[in-house]
Amino acid sequence: MQLNFRNFGFISAICALLALPATVQPQTRVGADALHQLDDSVRSLVKKVTPSVVHLIVSGYAPVENGRGNTSLVLGKQQNVGSGVIIDPDGYIVTNAHMVRGAHRVQVSIPIVSADDASNSSVMISRQHTMDARIVGIDAEIDLALLKVEAHNLPAVHLADYNKLRQGQVVFAFGSPEGLQDSVTMGVVSAVARQTDPDSPFTFIQTDAPINPGNSGGPLMNVDGEMVGINTFILTESGGNEGLGFAIPSDLVAFAYPQLRRFGHVHRGQAGLEVQGITPDLAAGLKLPLDEGVIVSDVVPGSPAESAGLKVQDLVTSIDGRPVNNLPALATRLFMRNGGDKIKLEVLRGTQKLSFNLPVVEPPHEFDHLVDLVDPDKGLIAKLGVVGVDLNAKVATMFPSLRIPSGVIVVAKSAELNIDTALVAGDVIHSVNGVPVKSLDGLRTSLAQLASASPIVLQIERDGRLTYLSFELE
Repeated sequence: MQLNFRNFGFISAICALLALPATVQPQTRVGADALHQLDDSVRSLVKKVTPSVVHLIVSGYAPVENGRGNTSLVLGKQQNVGSGVIIDPDGYIVTNAHMVRGAHRVQVSIPIVSADDASNSSVMISRQHTMDARIVGIDAEIDLALLKVEAHNLPAVHLADYNKLRQGQVVFAFGSPEGLQDSVTMGVVSAVARQTDPDSPFTFIQTDAPINPGNSGGPLMNVDGEMVGINTFILTESGGNEGLGFAIPSDLVAFAYPQLRRFGHVHRGQAGLEVQGITPDLAAGLKLPLDEGVIVSDVVPGSPAESAGLKVQDLVTSIDGRPVNNLPALATRLFMRNGGDKIKLEVLRGTQKLSFNLPVVEPPHEFDHLVDLVDPDKGLIAKLGVVGVDLNAKVATMFPSLRIPSGVIVVAKSAELNIDTALVAGDVIHSVNGVPVKSLDGLRTSLAQLASASPIVLQIERDGRLTYLSFELE
């Protein structure tokens, strides 16, 4: 199914309705027919996409004010709602990483598709099937997370080709704004590649389709019913929609999804090249032949970029045959690379045009180093269903940014034990019910003292943030 506003004669139909006298019945009828076609097409699109959009209920515990004027720790249950989208029929769901940060339980409500066509009813009662989801992978930098529910043959969305997205195209934002499930809004693509942070390589789709808190993690769809992005944040002074919504492009989702599914995090290929946008002041100060575009600001010693012959102050004019006119046109393409890829760059060095082929290398992820240190038998924490390693002095050097340099790092979940505690690879367990954890043995001792169905609170560190996970011990 495809919406085509040119075929509908949308603009001419509105003009006809506004300009012609009410007595000109034939022309009015033509205009009304065009609007009905538009109406039917939008409804068909919504009906097609809605079964793939899920409602998230994320629960966790965090310190709260106790209201008694003392400093005793009081944990309060917090609950957030958001959105997600089914990306694989076998129960894999994509959402934002910030939606599940600190979660101890994630539930998803999946629409139940009815065989009955209730499209002629003005009041439709939506049915949902709610189930627990486990967190498969998280990447905070790109703000994506992958969830898994035990279900199959689910209706999954198709990813659009981001390279074909154009400013002005009509898009639809699906999700649960302010917790209102099964909502859809309509707008246009305000900008295809908006860089909100000049120091970040990431670009976003900007849209004026109304997006509000709760839309996070839901899909932004084109008129073909394909996902062009994941709604992620808004710029607002009022707290509500002001027509400045942003979505993670579909090509970044396509790049991250298989890695989140396989590793639980995203591996990033590197070529050893740092770039920045050219400003008029920079161009004037360096006497550059261009006052816009992208300049090489650093070449890492020993990197593929240095070996290939790139130099600081080279001006990048194209990547893989595509013109580079600004930083967003280059930065994302440099980021979304896997080890073994090749990057073809054309640069301007003075008046000389040069071409380079850079191999991409994939340095091990910091958590991949832990694999060599893991003993599956000694590292198994049966009561939590995870495998961990001690955060000793050697391991601590791999993670210099840790807030507390002691505890147990979760390396993986146990495939044999079907225990879901919302722990994910990379979490650092610092305490059990307020008792500090210094080692695997200490963690097991604390857990052994708790009876089945006992309440347990783990203080963990995740993505540089301290949080609590609370659940009942199985």
